[in-house]
Amino acid sequence: MDYLRILKNKNRITGTTSDQRSYSETAGNFSIRFVLSGTETCSIGRRQLSLHTDSFIMLNKGTQFTSSSDPRLPVNVLSIEFDEDFLNEFNAKFKTGGLFDKEDSVYQLRETIYPLKADLKLNISLLKKLVEDAAVDETLVNESLQRCLLNCCRIYNEEISLKAKKLNFLNENTRIEILRRLNLAKEYLYANYDKNISLESLANYACLSVNHLLRTFKLAYNQSPHQYLIQIRLQRAQLLLAKTEYPVYEIVNMVGFKCTSSFIRLFRNRYQTTPLKYRNIAA
Repeated sequence: MDYLRILKNKNRITGTTSDQRSYSETAGNFSIRFVLSGTETCSIGRRQLSLHTDSFIMLNKGTQFTSSSDPRLPVNVLSIEFDEDFLNEFNAKFKTGGLFDKEDSVYQLRETIYPLKADLKLNISLLKKLVEDAAVDETLVNESLQRCLLNCCRIYNEEISLKAKKLNFLNENTRIEILRRLNLAKEYLYANYDKNISLESLANYACLSVNHLLRTFKLAYNQSPHQYLIQIRLQRAQLLLAKTEYPVYEIVNMVGFKCTSSFIRLFRNRYQTTPLKYRNIAA
């Protein structure tokens, strides 16, 4: 069900389900964008931020982006646009810093892909139910929005602030610049997981040497780019197994694996079950 809820404090919550393949939009205020089903790619300049049900993005006021969707699955998007006064009151009350502190050195890095962790995922599910019920008091909706922001601040701190600190460069500006380039590499993996990605092409996109990419990526993410890519592919396979009827051998190709037996082994190692058993449980 599509909906638009504009609260008295001017926060806007929008839910859309669409088979429209591409459209352009500008974020009116700071926004958070979630994909509840399907796949959406938000293109910002040359960057492609590929969103699934396990990830989300934050958009700065005035950011122009083009949204396109994967035709294999219906796409349902939940977008929250926050009024500036609400954000200022939130920041003063909770003193979260970082995400909303323009003086913070890593503030400029907030527009990237973030993992949708369990607490935030539950929060968004509850928010959706509140918004869809027109009889619900706005106070409950705003409390849910505050919890959403608190969870986003925690994830931002883990994905941006703490990762910047893990990079072993004495100069702070160097750490920020390297993390910005690593974010480009991460986004490239999310957008091209179904393709054959070479280390050279990934390093070139991130404007790093191969050796520099390997060393700094491991520092920030505790795994190599190849391990990170395998993780994304398995997550996408998990989604396709649960939401579609594609046979396993087709899913193997769709997510970028070349060998079905290798895929099954990796899937079992990660999820402690086989793809077919997982499909039967998730159905």
